[in-house]
Amino acid sequence: MHALRVRVGLLGLALLAGLSAPATATAAPAAPAPTVEELRLDKAVPQEILTRSGFDALAPRLARLLTDARSYAQARRIVVREGTALWRRAVDRAQGRGPAGGDLSRDDDRPLYWARLGLSREVRTWEPEFGLGEAQRSALLDSLERTSRGQTGIGYPRTGGLKRVLVTGFDPFTLDRDIRISNPSGASALALDGTVIETADGPARVEAVVFPVRWRDFAEGTVERTLRPYLPRVDLFATVSQGRVGRFDVERTNGAWRGGFADNENVGDTGTIPVADPAGQPQWTTTTLPYTAITAAGTGRFPVYDNTSVTEIPAGGTAPVVRPDGPTAGSLARAGAGGDYLSNEIAYRATLLRDRLGLHERLPGGHVHTPVLQFGAGNTTEVTDPEFVRNRLDIVAQVRAILAVAAGE
Repeated sequence: MHALRVRVGLLGLALLAGLSAPATATAAPAAPAPTVEELRLDKAVPQEILTRSGFDALAPRLARLLTDARSYAQARRIVVREGTALWRRAVDRAQGRGPAGGDLSRDDDRPLYWARLGLSREVRTWEPEFGLGEAQRSALLDSLERTSRGQTGIGYPRTGGLKRVLVTGFDPFTLDRDIRISNPSGASALALDGTVIETADGPARVEAVVFPVRWRDFAEGTVERTLRPYLPRVDLFATVSQGRVGRFDVERTNGAWRGGFADNENVGDTGTIPVADPAGQPQWTTTTLPYTAITAAGTGRFPVYDNTSVTEIPAGGTAPVVRPDGPTAGSLARAGAGGDYLSNEIAYRATLLRDRLGLHERLPGGHVHTPVLQFGAGNTTEVTDPEFVRNRLDIVAQVRAILAVAAGE
């Protein structure tokens, strides 16, 4: 009996120990490490850009707010609010509303990019006491991405008489080559969002969004998710990105091919652009922008070209061939007029979506490449200079003028 009491006692202690031990099977996973993009934040140039624009306080603010969050639902409300406020603040700064926050020119798109990365790093590495599952963290990061890129804030007035124009831009990229880089397409999106432009056919309201330079986001359908609700309701869309030195291009044809150039996460991808319903995927899509009118108009100091060149593997062939006048029947795409990077891909995805929605015949849309935004001669270290600002302002003004021509046709 004594031995039995001892065994029962030991069993009871073991059960109590098991009940009080942490349940490892349901424990929240450790917070992931910062991404390649987020790690660049610690360099001197991003910190200078944030400080000289007043955007340096936004990540610490989010960190404080998350520290006080007591539930996932509260954290989500915080992230949505702060992401939306970041986009609104960047747009207001670019359009001259509110304080500049520093001496960096208002037209600069880089504060938005680096501040967003600061916010995403806080969310990614946050470890709340209540525990945060992997799916919950991913949802928070997705909410931050979408709100801080203007993707959840597209809204056209209900009043009649205004045409509707939708424009997209991109983040800065090739940052390991020169971390000072700005992207004039992103700057154009900030300058144009919510504005009204005058066209030959009356006023037009512009809504704008910005996309990441990351292959994985495109494969996950970020372009289609953002544009699908609005393409049936707009009168014109233009995907815009930085292209060639000294010129604008209206890209005539887009190809279904990824060329493998590294993105902002230093990841390359080569192969056919992944889309839903690949069995019905065409090798080529075409612009429906009025390229003849755009190239003939005097829109600014940079020449504008109707670019028709593509690279294809001809039907029955095995080697890529450059075709100055567009693709031939039955060929495989290897580069659209806009290349084989994410500029071509956003153009391909947006125009394919247009066609799958049955809008090809009535909706003008396609891709515009801006000139490369260049620093002043001899500037290899400073984050800005007068020529750099002038070039960006001129590019943004010419994007506005090109849209006015296109929407007026």
